[in-house]
Amino acid sequence: MAKTPVLTPQAEDFPRWYQDLINKAELADNGPVRGTMVIRPYGYSLWERMQQEMDARIKNAGAQNAYFPLFIPQSYLTREAEHVEGFAPELAVVTHGGGKELEEPVVVRPTSETIINDYFSKWVQSYRDLPLLINQWANVVRWEMRPRVFLRTTEFLWQEGHTAHATYEDARDYAAYIHREVYADFMVKVLGIDVVLGRKTPRERFAGAINTLTLEGMMGDGKALQMGTSHELGTNFATAFNTRYLSREGHQELVWQTSWGTSTRMVGGLIMSHGDDNGLRVPPSLAAVQIVVMAIKGDEAVAKVREIGETLTAAGLRVHVDDRVDTPFGRRAVDWELKGVPVRIEIGPRDLQAGTAMLARRIPGGKEPVRIESLPALLPKVLDDDQALLLEQSRRRREDRTSEVTTLKEAAEAAAAGGWARIPWATLGQEGEAALAEQGVSVRCLVAEDGSVPDSDDAPGTVAIVARAY
Repeated sequence: MAKTPVLTPQAEDFPRWYQDLINKAELADNGPVRGTMVIRPYGYSLWERMQQEMDARIKNAGAQNAYFPLFIPQSYLTREAEHVEGFAPELAVVTHGGGKELEEPVVVRPTSETIINDYFSKWVQSYRDLPLLINQWANVVRWEMRPRVFLRTTEFLWQEGHTAHATYEDARDYAAYIHREVYADFMVKVLGIDVVLGRKTPRERFAGAINTLTLEGMMGDGKALQMGTSHELGTNFATAFNTRYLSREGHQELVWQTSWGTSTRMVGGLIMSHGDDNGLRVPPSLAAVQIVVMAIKGDEAVAKVREIGETLTAAGLRVHVDDRVDTPFGRRAVDWELKGVPVRIEIGPRDLQAGTAMLARRIPGGKEPVRIESLPALLPKVLDDDQALLLEQSRRRREDRTSEVTTLKEAAEAAAAGGWARIPWATLGQEGEAALAEQGVSVRCLVAEDGSVPDSDDAPGTVAIVARAY
């Protein structure tokens, strides 16, 4: 009889596969309130590594970390009309506290543009105070009607950057820098996801922004996932909160602003980009555990895997030693396979006699015996090769499943078939975009013919990338 698969096969039911994997790999559980999640230690280790890599890039961009309150006076949101209209359906509002009705309801933070601008208006006085570059790591609440763990939850974790600049050009360039050098650099080099950088249409733009830059990744089922966004806010919030500075010429001027964010949605993107029917495949650059050294059985094997673990850790690799010989080896191997640890080094009594270890590679698959003494020199190259392979597979999937089309009908058909479509924006236009939306298909972003980000919504030669999305 055939063995019952641990996970529902992707080809059979991709959403069920996703949920199975989250449960079996011990990434997260549903929280007690609908739409919330409990992130389990292994899942949180992925988010921690994402934080570390992102935080370093954000700081290299000159931003400093700060923290702002979870509760925002409701009146703050009403100051920027488009912003409050955009978030109104998702707001969680507190009306009572301490057993009494509050004089003014407070909103549980859906995003922090309003409260941060209230403080920017106090902190910015002169051109000498600019640019002001702030980032915060926090949780936010957006009441989600169709929750899915990591992808759409009522509460999620994220970073949100907020900046104030003296000129439009400075703000525009900084938003583009975050988009390219922080977000894209991280997603390509660390997550191994070949994201497309583009510009959102006015319909898809962040509420209160004059331009939104996005990074879109193709998931294993061909749908798109918005992995992060960087917004030019113009002077909309500066006008609402009277955030002005004294220029070099002695004039009071409004600041120009940006905001930008990525979230635990990236964990969902990681799962759906790289996972297979055997579980996760974690990019070596991201993995909290790059290598697990496993004793199959026997006291000598236990002693040897501990020694190897110390040697590989000293070589700068992130290593976990699994010496639980009282737990069946097959069960442990399946567990590490589910968790997607890039490399397993397996050692038993026969391996010790031969002076070898079994090298199992999760990303390309397969096993081979290697000399134990060769491991410190061999493994860094193995990890680099496997990191590159994930990125190449991500790129190949997107290219193979993206169609060049010329009509709205062809675009809808390509999306319905589990792929993306590229169609001239001049052909589609806002009317075509609205018609696609009625079929559950959206314009993910606008790109130039050469793949760069257009300078405007109506730049000549602009191409719309169309897909179904999470």
